[in-house]
Amino acid sequence: MTKKGSMKPGRKNKAEEPELEPLCCCEYLDRNGEKNHVAACLCDCQDLDEGCDRWITCKSVQPETYERIMDTISDRLRIPWLRGARKVNISLLPPLFLLPVFLRVASWHFLLGVVVLTSLPVLALWYYYLTHRRKEQTLFFLSLGLFSLGYMYYVFLQEVVPRGRVGPTQLALLTCGLLLILLALCQAKKDPGYLRNPANDDRSPLSGSQTECLNRTGQEKPKGFPGADPAGGLNNRGPKDEPKGCPRTSAGSPATGKEDWCAKCRLVRPARAWHCRICGVCVRRMDHHCVWINSCVGESNHQAFMLALLVFLLTSVYGITLTLDTICTDRSVFTALFYCPGVYANYSSALCFTCVWYSVIIMGGMAYIFLIQLINISYNVTEREVQQALRQKTGRRLLCGLIVDTGQYNRGFLRNWHQFSTLGTHPFHHPAEDIV
Repeated sequence: MTKKGSMKPGRKNKAEEPELEPLCCCEYLDRNGEKNHVAACLCDCQDLDEGCDRWITCKSVQPETYERIMDTISDRLRIPWLRGARKVNISLLPPLFLLPVFLRVASWHFLLGVVVLTSLPVLALWYYYLTHRRKEQTLFFLSLGLFSLGYMYYVFLQEVVPRGRVGPTQLALLTCGLLLILLALCQAKKDPGYLRNPANDDRSPLSGSQTECLNRTGQEKPKGFPGADPAGGLNNRGPKDEPKGCPRTSAGSPATGKEDWCAKCRLVRPARAWHCRICGVCVRRMDHHCVWINSCVGESNHQAFMLALLVFLLTSVYGITLTLDTICTDRSVFTALFYCPGVYANYSSALCFTCVWYSVIIMGGMAYIFLIQLINISYNVTEREVQQALRQKTGRRLLCGLIVDTGQYNRGFLRNWHQFSTLGTHPFHHPAEDIV
């Protein structure tokens, strides 16, 4: 009798649950969980109306109003798709529209080129500072890098190849270099070595004591990576905030040695693992969070990251050389880069010359990153450890701080590079000297 009585309400509730209607290609569920339509993207937006009224009347707009307007725009910016409209990340769009416009405007005159090519890095650095300060993920730099590659290749095919000085073999080499860059970026975008908490994994349910512990601390498992916290805080020494009776979970760390506890991911980390406040998860042998790939550089993707940088630099140098040989035939590459008379007399040559200088600026930034990475690998330090040593004024500094040797993991040039070449091959094994 008890079983029958207990099953009736369940059947009744199940029958009373309304069935969700399938969404058409232009419908979507907004951030409030309500059904909305793409055509109503400009309807019922009180924050936008209030902001426009204040702009018209020359009144100041509160920062909270800006954030609500941007949240509304990002939620309603969608494209029709099967089974519901898909959201478009707003940070992808500026490079797609602004980069061709800026480069073509810079091709009109030499002075315009100087102003535009100087302002582009400044704007990129300002946007990086803005997003890095807020600890936000952004696809702006990944979109800028990929679209820059595509646009430079398009200009090369449209303006340089028809002049007849680039042969099929040279074009094939440049195309292969571009494809290798994309393949290396795909490898670098993969899992950098995220530390997942087995206790919070969907495949292994939480025990009663663990559930009580999480409820006591008020933490919830966010979407994305198991055990991650969107706030991204870091408490890297000692479980100060750990409630009594809560079990610690080890994520592939040695059983002996001093424990390194992450209060956000709630796990014991191996040596050199750090919590990324942008991704909200711990990463094995974390080097840094790279905005150009919108991911961390860690134990599993550091080699692919270095390969992508190397192939990019070689391909950029080759493409710049071919372009300058075409538009400045009677001068060497280095001379033509700084002095190419008559290049602004023809708009096609001016556009190629502007794209060359844009590529040089980007290549200079990537070369600096590549150099720093080579130095860090040679001394067996990560960028995260370098920044910590600079803040704490520890370690040995050489060449005005360009080289920082903490001395903790340095085993000599050859052994350091051998250890780097074997990263990721044994993700759960760490040498005895690397135990915290």
